[in-house]
Amino acid sequence: QVQLVESGGDLVQPGGTLTLSCAVSGSNFKTNSWGWWLQRPGRQREWLARISPNYAAYYRGSLNDRFSISRDNAQNTVTLRLKFAQPEDTGVYFCNTFPPPATGDWGQGTRLTVSS
Repeated sequence: QVQLVESGGDLVQPGGTLTLSCAVSGSNFKTNSWGWWLQRPGRQREWLARISPNYAAYYRGSLNDRFSISRDNAQNTVTLRLKFAQPEDTGVYFCNTFPPPATGDWGQGTRLTVSS
């Protein structure tokens, strides 16, 4: 019954900014950590960032230099803001609980293409 709807993906030029959103329904949103993953072409999904119920944010490597994750418990949404976009940021972005559910359910994701 959980629904995950990612949105905001677009074509953006290198160096640009973008905000991705995830709308969640049918889940106990407030008590879960939520995260973002990126699936680059021909590769598996890779974790990017997560945010705890207490709003503690964690990032892979130094991605916090360009990525910022946030959540709005009143709207059951989690957001990922990207600045200084690079071609390697291209791919399909997914949101989900962190850790992902054992059922392995994912939404459709939203595609970002960083190109001139």
